[in-house]
Amino acid sequence: MLRRRTSGPSGTASKRALDIALCAASLPFTAPIAGLIAVAVRLTSRGPVLYRANRVGRYGRPIVVLKFRTMRTGCAGPSVTRAGDDRITPIGRLLRASKLDELPQIVNVLRGDMSIVGPRPEDPRYVEHYTTEQRQVLSVRPGITSLAFLRFGHEQELIERARPADTEEYYLTEILPEKLEIELGYVRQWTLRRDLWIVARTVGGLFD
Repeated sequence: MLRRRTSGPSGTASKRALDIALCAASLPFTAPIAGLIAVAVRLTSRGPVLYRANRVGRYGRPIVVLKFRTMRTGCAGPSVTRAGDDRITPIGRLLRASKLDELPQIVNVLRGDMSIVGPRPEDPRYVEHYTTEQRQVLSVRPGITSLAFLRFGHEQELIERARPADTEEYYLTEILPEKLEIELGYVRQWTLRRDLWIVARTVGGLFD
């Protein structure tokens, strides 16, 4: 059983207030963009506009994370994708490269399932492999962006360059442990100033 935190990033009113303020301030800009993306996804491939991903949230609770759909429906294959994965639609490649496929997660933040900044939510199958120490990342709300997201935001390209025989095994043994080490550092050394810095870095990266 994961012990509940009474302090730290998810236990502070200031962090939740920051989430609400940032979501409210961004809506005049993000809502029109989201509308255009929804139309583009609908017109360029069959299937729903949104992809609902089952993930693990705070205290290990299951949550449904919203994303714009970037893959063709009905295609089997591993959950972890390479940059050249032929299941990804043309508009999906653009959305993934720009990270705009994550935009619907503003709804998750407003619901209280997620935070703007926090450890990225993982697939339940991967969380099963967490050590006791690594499970400390589940003591806070998962985030849209994080320090690990800034470092591994284009992990598909890393996987494409490595071209492992087993994509998911490579993710579990090589990428995920490094991501979790970064996320643990965030949880243990959280400050509101650091959250603002991560948000600024994330927004700046959209225009690089």
